[in-house]
Amino acid sequence: MTLDASPLPAARGGWLAAVPALTLALFLLPVGVGLAATLAPAFGWLPALGGETLSLDPWRRLVAEPGLARAVTATLVSGFAATLLAAAITVAFLAAWSGTRLERWVRAVLSPVLAMPHAALAIGLAFLLAPSGWLARLASPWATGWDLPPDLAIVRDPFGLSLALALATKEVPFLLFMALAAMQQIRVAPSLAVARSLGYAPVAAWVKTVLPPLYRQMRLPLFAVLAYSLSVVDMAMIVGPTTPPTLAVLVLTWFGDPELDRRFVAAAGAVLQTGLVIAAIALWVVAERGVARLARPCLSDGRRRLAETPIRMAAAAAPIGLGLLVAAALAGLAVWSLAGSWRWPDPLPATWRPGAWGAALPGLAGPAATALVAALASTALALALAIGCLEYEARRRFRPTQRGLWLLYVPLLVPQIGFLFGVQVVLTLLRLDGSWLGLVWAHLLFVLPYVFLALADPWRAFDPRWSAIAACLGRPPAARFWRVKLGLLLRPVMIAAAVGFAVSMAQYLPTVFAGAGRLTTLTTEAVALASGSDRRVIAVTAFAQAVLPMAGFALALAVPALLYRRRQGMQR
Repeated sequence: MTLDASPLPAARGGWLAAVPALTLALFLLPVGVGLAATLAPAFGWLPALGGETLSLDPWRRLVAEPGLARAVTATLVSGFAATLLAAAITVAFLAAWSGTRLERWVRAVLSPVLAMPHAALAIGLAFLLAPSGWLARLASPWATGWDLPPDLAIVRDPFGLSLALALATKEVPFLLFMALAAMQQIRVAPSLAVARSLGYAPVAAWVKTVLPPLYRQMRLPLFAVLAYSLSVVDMAMIVGPTTPPTLAVLVLTWFGDPELDRRFVAAAGAVLQTGLVIAAIALWVVAERGVARLARPCLSDGRRRLAETPIRMAAAAAPIGLGLLVAAALAGLAVWSLAGSWRWPDPLPATWRPGAWGAALPGLAGPAATALVAALASTALALALAIGCLEYEARRRFRPTQRGLWLLYVPLLVPQIGFLFGVQVVLTLLRLDGSWLGLVWAHLLFVLPYVFLALADPWRAFDPRWSAIAACLGRPPAARFWRVKLGLLLRPVMIAAAVGFAVSMAQYLPTVFAGAGRLTTLTTEAVALASGSDRRVIAVTAFAQAVLPMAGFALALAVPALLYRRRQGMQR
């Protein structure tokens, strides 16, 4: 006797039918309302600030702002450079090493980078790459000849190249894991087997048979990376250009100006930022079509090799180098947090002062507690909504269309600075600004898409015959869900929760706008301290911010292993 792959009849959704609509309302409605509430003051209409008629005065004042053109240039250079670098490293590595032991090792090494908040990574890289940073100390004076720190714009360079490197370091693991998930939906092994049987070398076989269908699956993640890179604020404030900064940082400065009339200019700048992202995505689409047309002859020219050895060497070195860079940045944070006297060019401190932790921790207790509560609450809500949507989808036996995926990516494609000001206006009208409800809701907007993406593939891959066996043994639907399905999917559920927790811990702009200065987290503290002169306090804050999400991932891996240590195969 065998069980059919779909042994149970399709069930009515029941109360689960309301979950998808509720989910869309919770994270799409604020985006739409926020965009509208930002667009209105961009054209002079905001009665609360005395603007009761529509006008183009905010745009005239925006165009007259000094440094606007340079800010836009730095934004475009850093955003496109980061996206292209991250995409190139991901594609080259998968083409050269997909399915090998090195791929599994790199995946394990880069996994912690997903948990490391953007601000903590940027501070660690600044400590590492600055003219007086750790790398310069290790190489001076014996290799560089520098007796004093050089006057070089290595960090905060005017074109944002250091920002692009920091962004690419953070985005490569995201694109790598999204690509690996997408490869499960296409016929990779048979395509490669046919190509290899025809004499194609590994890289050529992968590029000509796997890359075209894989890219179609990767367009939305690439757009999300491009949109984020063009509108990032926290990393840009730490390692980005300063005179002028990138456009998103400039707009945030205008929003925080004591002169309330500047809010109209800031709203116009936020609309410009949104338009810049839309134009960049449109330009990417045009470019990809051009590249596809130019590459079509190369895909069918019959060449069996594509510079295999150089590509394999570079593809192995790039992610390993990024992993070592992140490890060195984290180690630099730890060293600076314990450093006492550390003169140039000593590679290590002459004295150690662990008392910096004792002095800084009392002041960080409040922001840490706020960050933990917001992260736990938003992650729990996101997990419940994602599981509800996926379970309804499984019971009704349908798969979301590409349009549904676009809806899921909306909060990731729209610049945060473009709609969070409008969200703040709405929260103020509802008297929810600076409240816990407003803060958790703002975090949920960005936690939910990542939790859903992390959980969707494992949930859809669940074999329904396990539920059929439980039904044959007389177990009711509730027991089949809680005891069987959720038990077997505990590990991916915990990993999705860890992803959501890390995303919430890293949120900067949602905390700034929804917290209204009354609720601060470790991220807002780290960014605020990053421009200070006491590197020890900065390092303590950034290290504490980085450790908490990593502890969440460690807990997500440990809990299933402990619960199922006596059940063979369950802990994997």
